[in-house]
Amino acid sequence: MEQRKLTRRQMLRVLVAGSGAAALAACGAQAPATGPAPTTAPGGGEAQAPTTAPATAAPTVVSQTGSTVNITYWGSFSGGLGEAEQAMVQRFNEAQNEVKVEYQFQGSYEETAQKFTAALQANVIPDVILLSDVWWFGFYVAGAIAELDGLAQQAAVDFADYEPVLLNEGVRQGKHFWIPFARSTPLFYYNKQLWAEAGLPDRAPETWAEFSEWAPKLVVKEGDKLTRAAFLHPNGASYIAWLFQGVTWQHGGQYSLPDFTMTMTDANTVRAAQFYQDTARKLGWATLVQELNKDFIGGVGAAMLASTGGLAGITRDAPFKVGVGFLPRETSFGCCTGGAGLAIPSGTPDEKKLAAMKYIAFATNPEQAGIWSRSTGYMPVRISTKQSPEMQAFFTENPNFKTAVEQLPLTRAQDAARVFVRNGDQIIGKGLERIIVNGEAPATVFADVNQELSTAAAPILEDLKAVEG
Repeated sequence: MEQRKLTRRQMLRVLVAGSGAAALAACGAQAPATGPAPTTAPGGGEAQAPTTAPATAAPTVVSQTGSTVNITYWGSFSGGLGEAEQAMVQRFNEAQNEVKVEYQFQGSYEETAQKFTAALQANVIPDVILLSDVWWFGFYVAGAIAELDGLAQQAAVDFADYEPVLLNEGVRQGKHFWIPFARSTPLFYYNKQLWAEAGLPDRAPETWAEFSEWAPKLVVKEGDKLTRAAFLHPNGASYIAWLFQGVTWQHGGQYSLPDFTMTMTDANTVRAAQFYQDTARKLGWATLVQELNKDFIGGVGAAMLASTGGLAGITRDAPFKVGVGFLPRETSFGCCTGGAGLAIPSGTPDEKKLAAMKYIAFATNPEQAGIWSRSTGYMPVRISTKQSPEMQAFFTENPNFKTAVEQLPLTRAQDAARVFVRNGDQIIGKGLERIIVNGEAPATVFADVNQELSTAAAPILEDLKAVEG
């Protein structure tokens, strides 16, 4: 793939895509690293971090060949996840003297992507960057991130040891552009204390129908006011579209076809949205909140769908024992992957590219992948990691952390409408808010969403054809 600077048209497209999330955050809805603060959230992100470091210009040449190569890493995690991310950098710097990584926090996934977009135009770029599942593809299409196969070979990276379902999402035309690092899946979280008080079995519901039978036992009301919900929905800024992806599949629907044909008006997709609306309005046992994990920990709701990347933080902060399980089934089972991976900008000098690849190799090697997973709850991205004695012992002591690993073989990559269409996540998320909060007819709302997604997909297809033919 040709490595090139973004054209003005491509840059405007990326910037326009980011404006939706930025505007939403400015209106008071949170757009955290992967969910609401201050605990972890749908994709695993945490609270607003301290000072954001400035971008570092990448020189056109690297001087003093043979000396330590200094590179800059742009990260998106704060709170406990940020501490784990910085500890990874520190371990790398202490383990060798060929490469020194400077860690720079850039804000949420959205903020990091927006800053990278601006940095590309100013030719002031990092050398390695964390990009979420909904952002890396746009930079790939724009030629802004490098092919990694040759670098991986030089850094002795064994792609055969990565979880295929996670690794293959970053592959285009047989080449790797995005390496899995902080990868996640949704889990069903429940409050074991409230489960016990309601006389429910200590497990997640097997089906939504079963949970619908359980839910009234978990609800608390003062008159007509719901003071404790059985289930919590996040808002659009907290990635309800990511969590609803699996629910759509469970009902036999989908967001789109692989060729970017939108299917939001499919009868089963609409049926899934009707179910979500009914939980909050007709059945009355669910509610939509702005700070999903915080409200779950605070007892506002007894259960939720949330990222495995939040497991460590939720377990640590909750004043009750936390249970997790597979997502409930409906017509069938459905669960998607999510989270973030590592990429190298195409404009990074060659020596710095190899240095950046050495960091990626370290951060995702079997040992470090285990440390990261045990510290956060994110998926072990290496096959050998989950099979290691250290990880097996950890799973025995912390069975909740094994749930996502056991669910992973049943997952699949998300539909193009959310991850490949710029701002697709927010388009779908705002539609779901209209359905759940405003009570608008799902068929009418999803017709609007379908048209908006189709319009947004047109330039993506045009750019993708220019890149891949």
